[in-house]
Amino acid sequence: MNKKLYIGNLPFSAEEAQLKALFSADGRQVTSVHLPIDKLTGRARGFGFVEMATFEDAAQAIQALHGHDFMGRPMTVSESRETPPGSSQGGIRGLGGRGGRNSGQRGRF
Repeated sequence: MNKKLYIGNLPFSAEEAQLKALFSADGRQVTSVHLPIDKLTGRARGFGFVEMATFEDAAQAIQALHGHDFMGRPMTVSESRETPPGSSQGGIRGLGGRGGRNSGQRGRF
């Protein structure tokens, strides 16, 4: 069990302090909260990460909060999966070899 949790389906207006308060309820200890910000729009990306102090706190948080209504949306709470070093994270450069706009489709555009 990983102590770092992935939190999905968050509203763009969610704040780190709100998530910390929610995840620390019932005596659970939160070590850190991170909501990635979109570089182009400057707003939250709709997901985040919460690191719990213990594996037990992480398991309790998943059980208590997965599907929980947060600001009108059902949250997804699961173990965070570490990405292997050197793997693509998506975005503009993360096409992963799929080609560009006209890749393999000459004459269609």
